[in-house]
Amino acid sequence: MTAATLLERDRSGRIDPITFEVIRHKLQAITEEQAITLKQVSGSPVVTEATDFNNGLYLADGSIVTMGPQVIFHTGTMSTVIRNIIQEFGPRGEIREGDMFILNDPYRGAIHQPDVSIVAPIFHEGRHCGWAGSCAHQLDVGGMGFGSWAYRATEVQQEAMLLTGLKLIEGGKLREDLWQMIMSMTRLPNYLGLDLKGMIAANNVAIQRMIELFRRYGLDTVEAVMNAEIDASERRMRERLKKIPDGIYRARDYIDHDGHTNALYRVCLAIHKKGDEIAFDLEGTSEQAPGFINCTWSGMKGALLTGLLPILAPDIRWNEGVLRPVTIHAPEGTLCNARWPAPVSGATVCAVWIVMNVAVAALSRMVSCAPEMVREAQAVTKGQMSVLTLAGRNRNGEAYGTLLLDSMAGGGGASIDLDGLDGSGDYDVPRPAIANVEANEAAGPILYLFRSFVPDTAGPGRMRGGGSTGLALVAHDVEKLDAMVIGHGVEVPNSLGLFGGLPGACAYHLLKRSNQGVGALLERYWNAARVMADETVEDLGAKPGGFRIGQGDVFCYTFQGGGGYGDPLLRPPARVLQDVRDGHVSAASAAALYGVAIAGEDIDQPATEARRRAIRRQRLGGKVPKKAAPEGRSDGSAEIRIGADRHFHCGCGTDLGPCRENWKPRAVGRKLAAADCGPHVRLHAELELREFCCPDCATLLEVEVLRKDEEPLWSMSLA
Repeated sequence: MTAATLLERDRSGRIDPITFEVIRHKLQAITEEQAITLKQVSGSPVVTEATDFNNGLYLADGSIVTMGPQVIFHTGTMSTVIRNIIQEFGPRGEIREGDMFILNDPYRGAIHQPDVSIVAPIFHEGRHCGWAGSCAHQLDVGGMGFGSWAYRATEVQQEAMLLTGLKLIEGGKLREDLWQMIMSMTRLPNYLGLDLKGMIAANNVAIQRMIELFRRYGLDTVEAVMNAEIDASERRMRERLKKIPDGIYRARDYIDHDGHTNALYRVCLAIHKKGDEIAFDLEGTSEQAPGFINCTWSGMKGALLTGLLPILAPDIRWNEGVLRPVTIHAPEGTLCNARWPAPVSGATVCAVWIVMNVAVAALSRMVSCAPEMVREAQAVTKGQMSVLTLAGRNRNGEAYGTLLLDSMAGGGGASIDLDGLDGSGDYDVPRPAIANVEANEAAGPILYLFRSFVPDTAGPGRMRGGGSTGLALVAHDVEKLDAMVIGHGVEVPNSLGLFGGLPGACAYHLLKRSNQGVGALLERYWNAARVMADETVEDLGAKPGGFRIGQGDVFCYTFQGGGGYGDPLLRPPARVLQDVRDGHVSAASAAALYGVAIAGEDIDQPATEARRRAIRRQRLGGKVPKKAAPEGRSDGSAEIRIGADRHFHCGCGTDLGPCRENWKPRAVGRKLAAADCGPHVRLHAELELREFCCPDCATLLEVEVLRKDEEPLWSMSLA
């Protein structure tokens, strides 16, 4: 240890606080510089505009030290990538200074094949002391279709190139043979090449900055800070978990269509919380699908981590320490832990997304039982994802291909005292961004007819969910474009509400065949409602696969809104009126879902009171409520409260039974039609909606999506 390093420690051997903070912030700054470098080198709009990437620093064993605030999925899985590299190359002594490894195999740590990771060991004075990692979604990595979303695949070998952890750079030199092999398997070698070089550059920057840090403060000191950071996060995480009641907290969600048939698949999650530990149990999840919607263990882990970090650790530094109190159980051969060679190219927008949804829902129920954490609970944010790829020739006859990520602009989930954000971005992306319309139009032969908010997409609630967006585009200056749209949530309302909040709207994938010019189309289709109202528009469903957009054809798609929080009848009428004025809620939905009658520009108060009384009576099968509904939550408590008697209670005081038992049999339940939750809520043939309300005051306590042959979910059971 150098003299300078000794001066930085006190007599007990601990690092002084100032040095600790300087090094800690420098580590995060290095991760930020990695991201800046990648964006500056990359030419892909997926990286430069939509920030579908991430970077991080890791200990020598692959433990997470820092992660970027871009796509949380990636950093949660890069540690798995690194550990697979260590397992493969470590025993042979083939991890050396100047090496970098490339991997996109979902069965070895990637989420799906287009998410390519490049990881680099960090050495100082001959000692392996860490890793730098970068991961970014690629526009195309080969396979049977452009974009490498292989919706027709039946096995993983059909989907894309599989890079199992190859040494792309050896001793600081690029292996040209491997480079040429990789470039030959993509339809867009220029984009892929720039992205890979951007990740290499980002890792080189991280290595250089880490070596500078080692030289200034000493390797032992920097390593001590990294380990102390991880230990501190673990300690704070365990302290937080101790404040939450022990018990089991559950959620489930569904995927429509597997790429081959419109079969329905289920993801179940039970969180077992005891003391300072939690266990994620995905028993009951559907068996793996024959189509590309599955995910592997790494994708499932990344999704669970994505749900966990913002809810349980919003003020704890995100690193390996947060994960130490967590265990995961998922049977092999299921949708979220697929067995080789199941296809998985659609994992990120299918199984992974659904796992994230159930993690958010179950964790939100859990923290709602801890008064000091209740504000971290939230309804599901935009529970689906739709990706649109376009390929063909541009105006100059050159090869063109892109992946539009406008669908990130869905609606955010509501919380106990906040409406969800309108056009919030995706839950897994803390810094959401989408390309400007003009940037997409300049980059390729397309024109937008509109990109705007869509009314009645926000999940109704005492606090409403965030409103979602939609867009329509046409091919411009070319005869045609080959398109593909995939996603889910067209017939499943995945944006579940919380404590009586209704789900957000479902997604739409629509195509209008036409031979009209752009001017005529702009006059006719200037918002999503106009497209939806046209009876000649074709509804493509969740996963229509490839289709052509010819001259004059219009493709329109909309995205799910955020789930609501609390009974919509408890939303102040003045706020509903403002939602109508802002265009997020129609007057018809204000009356049907919120019980608010609007006459002209104002509230019809007598009609509103009568309408709300009628809805409450309807919930109770025609009976008049015995108690008045609780009008506010000024005390910050959830809609279902835990009493001193260890019973669940409605806000009106009605006893819903012991906390160790299911409260739903003591509630009044009934089946709902899809339209009862909003004009854009649709249901798969195997699904239904059920509501559960207080038997005394008729306050809505939960709206559940479930298969017709399933029992209602036992959502919470406290020890």
